[in-house]
Amino acid sequence: MALAVTLVTLLIWLTASLRFVALLPLGRTWRVLIALALLPITEYWLIVNWYFGSFNFMEMPRWAVMALGGALGTLLMLALLLLVRDLLGLLLWPIRTWATAQLLKGRTLNLALGLATMLLGVWGTAQAVRLPDIKPVEIEVAGLPSAFEGYRIAQLSDLHASPLNRAPWVRGVVERTNALHPDLIVISGDFQDGTVAARAADVRPLADLKAPDGALGVPGNHEYYTNYPAWMAALRGLGITLLENRHALVARGGQQLALAGITDPQARAFGQSAPDLQAALAGIPPGVPAIVLSHRPEGAPESAKAGAILQLSGHTHGGQIVGPDLLTRIANKGFLAGLYQVGTMPLYVSSGTGLWHGLPVRVGHPSEITLITLRVPAR
Repeated sequence: MALAVTLVTLLIWLTASLRFVALLPLGRTWRVLIALALLPITEYWLIVNWYFGSFNFMEMPRWAVMALGGALGTLLMLALLLLVRDLLGLLLWPIRTWATAQLLKGRTLNLALGLATMLLGVWGTAQAVRLPDIKPVEIEVAGLPSAFEGYRIAQLSDLHASPLNRAPWVRGVVERTNALHPDLIVISGDFQDGTVAARAADVRPLADLKAPDGALGVPGNHEYYTNYPAWMAALRGLGITLLENRHALVARGGQQLALAGITDPQARAFGQSAPDLQAALAGIPPGVPAIVLSHRPEGAPESAKAGAILQLSGHTHGGQIVGPDLLTRIANKGFLAGLYQVGTMPLYVSSGTGLWHGLPVRVGHPSEITLITLRVPAR
């Protein structure tokens, strides 16, 4: 995996160097120096993993994380735009004219692409680190008990408390969530990036989440990378009820609703309990419908087959950047962001409240605090 990532980032560098830097109206020495300066930026992940051991142990000033990660995202977008330009040139080859040849090969277009990408990179980095907006979503849920008509769930996902998303940002998310006055708060995994000691202060604001039916959560894949048991204990200490292959019941007007949470498939690599939907559903009183909380959306067909009335997930970050998001969709079995219908069961996939600090760029897929209102379908 590490080798594949290194090769991809090296390809980004080669594309930027040969198809952009080489066409700059500068002397050869300056072009070589610029190309060499771009190399450590494109190999940012490799350098971090070499120096810190992994991103899970990286400790850098927030501005440095934004600058380096944002620069990498900018170069990724530049490489993609250059590929589009070159593909367009190939498609126009049979009908090429002197004008189209000059347009596609000229320095003016090259500089325009570079400027546009820089602006996109700055804007995309700003979008990635700002406090998320509220995204209201109404979902008609077949089988929803009538007493839960209008029940409001605030979904947070992929907070990724880290050197990028520190305590002030997490506190801002908590304040915006509490201001919604939801009935229930759910957190669909990836609370943090780092050790408990390093991130304790950054996740502490989560203790202030307030809702009548409390705050429930499930682990994401990032919970396993630095001492999973310690993180589960730390999050419980903040008052979050963690559903590790088990369920919790909420009541309203004499009726009940089950929230069944499962662990993440990453658990297998660390000797922890693998996802077990049947265990999570076991013991739910007869006639009580269940909402499944799963960090990853890919298991939605199994949830629907098991009779769940709704699944809430995250993990994808919405793909973060339009274009490369196609790969994210493929990797998650066709699920990217938003509302899906899986058989008779709705699935909602959050674009993420935060994101991983290795690539802090969002273009076309903004972060969100999701306010879900459950509706009984009209007859």
